[in-house]
Amino acid sequence: MADEGLYLGEHARRLRLDTLVRLRWLAVTGQSAALLVTHFLLGFQVPLGWAFTAVAASAWLNIWLRLRYPVNLRLEDKPAFYLLAYDIVQLSCLLFLTGGLQNPFAVLFLAPVTISAVSLPWKRTFVLVGLMVALASLLAFFHLPLPWRAGQTLQTPILLILGVWLALVLGSVFVAIYASRVAEEARLLAQALSATELVLAREQHLSQLDGVAAAIAHEMGTPLATINLVARELQKNREVTGSLREDINLLAQETQRCRAILGKLSSLGDESHSMWDDVALTDLLREVIQSANPFGVKVTVKPQGQGPEPVSRRNPGILYGLENIVENAVDFATAEVRIEAEWDVSRVRVSITDDGPGFAQDILNRLGEPYVTARPGARRAKSEGSPGLGLGMFVAKTLLERSGATMTMANVEPPGHGAAIVILWSRTAFERERSPAETTG
Repeated sequence: MADEGLYLGEHARRLRLDTLVRLRWLAVTGQSAALLVTHFLLGFQVPLGWAFTAVAASAWLNIWLRLRYPVNLRLEDKPAFYLLAYDIVQLSCLLFLTGGLQNPFAVLFLAPVTISAVSLPWKRTFVLVGLMVALASLLAFFHLPLPWRAGQTLQTPILLILGVWLALVLGSVFVAIYASRVAEEARLLAQALSATELVLAREQHLSQLDGVAAAIAHEMGTPLATINLVARELQKNREVTGSLREDINLLAQETQRCRAILGKLSSLGDESHSMWDDVALTDLLREVIQSANPFGVKVTVKPQGQGPEPVSRRNPGILYGLENIVENAVDFATAEVRIEAEWDVSRVRVSITDDGPGFAQDILNRLGEPYVTARPGARRAKSEGSPGLGLGMFVAKTLLERSGATMTMANVEPPGHGAAIVILWSRTAFERERSPAETTG
């Protein structure tokens, strides 16, 4: 699982070499077509020799990369950065030969920046943005004339050139920030979905094991019945005495034990449950506290309500969700975590409040989403040496909502005096899985 997480987190963003090679072939084709159309169809004077030298450099680079590396290679950040930097420099050379920022194709500066934003760390992306801005600044003042009709020179106002420069700078920064955020959110969602798929796959394997166990129990039942019959017949034989009789009695006992074990295996998928599977709300919360390991923090439960206390089946999803929330509260609590359980004829409400610093304002509205975490200084993170991935609250919220609950998160007023999480069920939803005996009673 750790290796899978490493692959998803570290390698998922890496560019495939084949992607960059294909995009550069597209650029080579487009640049060649633009040069030929401008020179031969429009009749503008273009320094074809130098221009096609720059285009040929990209073509030869692609050929070398194809011959040197496998197609499915995923590039490390550093070589991918250098290849994108080369694309910016190569485009700058072509623009220098064809009018600098007066050339409308200067907008293609944004292409390498966009690719970097979605595939490289933001530090390398902004280095590329800096390189692009520096080269664009030089091209604003140092360049060959824009190809135009023979004997004519197109004079572009300096104010317009500065406007193009400013548009490129602002556009590159905006594209870098926007594309990197969208790509990061897509990666995090993909990682969360992959983690969920792994969990579901394991659950499916467990379900399959249930079926295999039931099949084994069925197949083993006949030979065990035969062994049990033979053992009982031998027990009736009065001629068998001493240690042999003891062995036969032991064989009969172990046969009965095997039949009992197989009976349990054959009922693993049985959805029925007894009244002992039901648990009252306060008992459920005390069980959660015991499982959550309070780390020396005082955790109190205050129950109050109208009418009989709500009783639900011991639901693993509810247990895990509440346990995770209590653990988070304990992580940040200064000295105490308070759990208030309230109920009436129509609803069940559980409030979990700690006396810690509360939720950070920048993540408060995103809590419950995958990979949202602000726990670098939490008590549990310090003890375990890891701040966590932020999936705990996402999974807890998902499991509780599947049980019919709604969950809200807020800070205690005044700010800095703790955080509060409220879980609310309708009483019908909370009690819907009680055993028939308990419900009718």
